[in-house]
Amino acid sequence: MVEFQLHGDRRLAVVDRLEGKKHLQVIDENGTPHILHPRQIDYVVTNAGEPPRFTVKQIQTFFQQVQEYLDPSSLEVAWEILEGQSVTPEQLANLLFSDVKPATSYAAHCLLSDDKLYFKQKGTVYEPRPPAQVADLKHQNQIAQARAQEVESFIQKMRDRINGNTVEWTNSDRLRLESIERFAIHGDEASDKSTAFEYLSALKRTRSEVSAFQLLVDLGIWTNHENLNLLRSQIPTKFPTDVLNHTKSTIENPKPDPMQRLDLTHLHVYTIDDESTTEIDDGLSVETLASGKQRLWIHIADPTRWLEPNDILDREARKRGTTIYLPTGMIPMFPPALATGAMSLIQGQICHALSFAVELDEFGGVEHFEIHATLIKPSYRLTYEDVQEMLALSVEADLEAIAHYARLRANWRQSQGSITINLPEAIIKAAPHDQDQLDIEVIDNSFARQLVAEMMILTGEVAAKYAQTHNIPVPYRFQGQPELPTEETLQSLPPGPVREFAMVRCMQKGEVGILPSRHAGLGLDAYVQVTSPIRRYGDVLIHFQLKAHIAGLPLPFTESSLQDLLSMIDPAIYEASQMEKQTVRYWSLEYLRRYRDQAWRAVLLDWLKEQDRIGLILLEDIGIKIPIKMHRAANVGENLNLKVSDVDPRKDIIQFQEATMATDAA
Repeated sequence: MVEFQLHGDRRLAVVDRLEGKKHLQVIDENGTPHILHPRQIDYVVTNAGEPPRFTVKQIQTFFQQVQEYLDPSSLEVAWEILEGQSVTPEQLANLLFSDVKPATSYAAHCLLSDDKLYFKQKGTVYEPRPPAQVADLKHQNQIAQARAQEVESFIQKMRDRINGNTVEWTNSDRLRLESIERFAIHGDEASDKSTAFEYLSALKRTRSEVSAFQLLVDLGIWTNHENLNLLRSQIPTKFPTDVLNHTKSTIENPKPDPMQRLDLTHLHVYTIDDESTTEIDDGLSVETLASGKQRLWIHIADPTRWLEPNDILDREARKRGTTIYLPTGMIPMFPPALATGAMSLIQGQICHALSFAVELDEFGGVEHFEIHATLIKPSYRLTYEDVQEMLALSVEADLEAIAHYARLRANWRQSQGSITINLPEAIIKAAPHDQDQLDIEVIDNSFARQLVAEMMILTGEVAAKYAQTHNIPVPYRFQGQPELPTEETLQSLPPGPVREFAMVRCMQKGEVGILPSRHAGLGLDAYVQVTSPIRRYGDVLIHFQLKAHIAGLPLPFTESSLQDLLSMIDPAIYEASQMEKQTVRYWSLEYLRRYRDQAWRAVLLDWLKEQDRIGLILLEDIGIKIPIKMHRAANVGENLNLKVSDVDPRKDIIQFQEATMATDAA
């Protein structure tokens, strides 16, 4: 009778006959024959040095006899007695059982060959391990056993949670959950995917990213709409503890303000934003001078009052580059306690601002301007709808004056070659804690929005003029002159979105650089973005530069260092932009999935790849622009009646089919 390995398991068999010159045929207890090379035989059962004769029927009885002697704890006794002396299985049988017969010898072989603690095999004998090594192995075994118990406890917790029971995750549990998260996010690229495989297998789930994702949803760790694009990015979603601590200290014990601020708290200041806006970074005023001439004031929040170049808040904002706006909420550039508090222009509170005083000529050109560090006290917190209503009722003379100058500015910029494009823009919102609530709002391009936009553009022009006049390095934004469609071409297209999009396709990409250059779209010879310093780090840099010059202090950044900083933040801003687009795309498809039985009015804006019949359509009711594969030839501007035929937001799949009028009516 011999022992061999079959699929990693120990197996006994009786030698039946020779098979060729070198091999043996053996038969196991089930009567199954096996062909073995002598090298495959791990042990030959002997009796007084000679192999006894066995039949196949005796294998099971023999194995049962062996079980009586298989006590692994007896190895420790033998190891202590031998004190470093090598031993054969037969010698160990004599030592442990005072008997050397087939069953005891084979039992000793099994104990020795399975042992990983006291003995190691060397040829035909087994050497006792040194005491220090045994102690180390025992310690490792204890750690492994403790881990196995923790893993089993963790797996049981997952089973309990899946069954609807409340569980309390420990720190070690959370580390294990993170391995599942990494696999769900990165798939085969996850460094510890084998750990995730272990947990998935224990729960009898397939070893796939989709399965890992669903497990995390079932555990309540993730939602069905977890933002994998965000998780795959390098974008930080939380602020480090040291940043939060510094923020708290800054609010409670603000440093002395280095600026001599002009007190403008007597002015009526309007802040105009969407109702949901929490970072309020601009306000508008108008002042009548002694001469009777009116002066516009555009007040921009001054977050640099609360930070210094290269301090911990500045470095954190620099790393983020921008506030990110997602359908489920925003990821702020500054900690919310500051961004929506001391940094914002809050109604009824004295706030720090960088204020731009502008006097316009009769045509809308800038006649005179000043920039001051100021204190203001916002009087009115208005929405765009509020402004529309107040202008219609003529109840605020200052607001009407600002509206007049906004129209004047729009006309002036048009005379300078500005290009105005009006395409529907949709905002999709999903409630962060109840994502069954999903809404799309088509932004109305109201005059109130145009008013604010004109004032912000005016501020950017004035800031650029100031920087040029005083030779202050700042990041300028510029755009090359497009070759727009001819009037004849535009007239050949249907009015509305199709014509507007034809112009969009001709526009050149906006750029950023240290040297001023013309911004063709805005009709300005020089322009900077300076009006959203709570939300854009590039605006923060300009505030640092302008305030230093106003205070007569050295500029924080040279042209070279400013260029380096812009190169540093560009990747973060690009990644944020891409992630925003991907997330909006996901929720747009999810919205269409929920309303897949609805027929949508659409218009073909243009062909993206006409030869492949891939066109860009506008779903007019909800303002979503989306590429689709057309199943027939169509003309640009053609109206379509579409229904979703297949959609999977997670896989980024959307297909439409044309709906008949009968289907639409149904």
